[in-house]
Order: sequence, then structure tokens, then C-alpha cells
Amino acid sequence: MSKLYLMRHGQTLFNVLRRKQGWCDSPLTEEGIEQARRAGAWLREQGVTFDHAYSSTSERACDTLEIVLEEAGQTMPYERVKGLKEWNFGTFEGLTEDTNPPLPYGDFYVPFGGEGELAFRERLVTTVTELMSRPGHDSVIMASHGAAVAQFLRAQGPEAEQRLRNNRRIGNCAITVYEFDPETRAFEALELINPNA
Repeated sequence: MSKLYLMRHGQTLFNVLRRKQGWCDSPLTEEGIEQARRAGAWLREQGVTFDHAYSSTSERACDTLEIVLEEAGQTMPYERVKGLKEWNFGTFEGLTEDTNPPLPYGDFYVPFGGEGELAFRERLVTTVTELMSRPGHDSVIMASHGAAVAQFLRAQGPEAEQRLRNNRRIGNCAITVYEFDPETRAFEALELINPNA
């Protein structure tokens, strides 16, 4: 069995301004940098080490991963993967969050050049499964985004989502931990950790 640590990036300028980021980007704030440092320190204190590291191609995720790895004492090369990017909100990118439709979003963004919810979820599951199926991937960290982390967890079924989240938000630098069976290519959700709680 392999272990996957799938985490959300640190706080960004757009998080503070309550703007939709999606495929557009904004930099980590000073608080976001500190959140990443605390997450890295938590991993170091727990004795968690990695053999591979991946990030969304968005700068906020790459910067988070680099800080986390450095703080964890595991500076190592990592691969940037487009499939780990956040939900594409189309022409709603960069708008304030008060433009969000009611949950669930479903296919709301599709007519505006964005992704549908199930297509987004499938992209994440396919990407993460393919990465974890590579040889020698026993302990892997992936830096992604809030909706991405939530949708990957949702793909594991309502029981897993309820058990891990228990009405908690997936905060900045929260880490979801999974066991992965390379033979069946199945994930088991283990826990949601918020080193910044």
C-alpha cells in the first residue's frame, strides 16, 4: 500500500479579496507562506517523508509545495502537472465570490467556457490515479487547490467525505491522507489534517 498526501495551497491574495481563482492565479500572502511553513513543520515532526512530489502548474501551489518541502527538510525535485489544477470557472475567473451560483455548481460554468463538476472530478481522479500508479510511489505529496481536494475526496463516496470532513472546511494547507492500492488502483481516505487549525 502507498500513501498519498493531497494538500491545498496556502492563503493567497485572491483568498483575502474573496475572488474566484480557478485557472487564474494570485500570489501567496505572508500568512499563506506561514501556513505552508507550519504544514512542513508538522510533516517533519510526524516523521513523514516522501519519495515523489507533484504540484498543480499554478504558482500558488508550486510555491506552497516548495516551502512545505523545505520546512519538512525534504527539498527535492517535483513535477508540475496540469491535471492537478483547480476548477476552471471560465469567464467567471477573477470575479468576486458573490457571483457564485448556489451549491452544487454542477455544469453552471460550462456555458461560460469553464468545466462541469463531474468532468472536473474525473480529471482529478484520473490524474492522481495515474501518478500514484507509477513505480516506486510509496509516499507521495501533491499540492493542489481547495475545490480540487474536495472533489477528489467526494469521488471516494459520501461516507468517506462525511468521515473526514465532519462539517469542517478544507482550509489553506489542509492535507488529506489516503492509502492507495496499486493493484486495484483504489484509494481509501484516512484523515483530514489541518496544521493551521
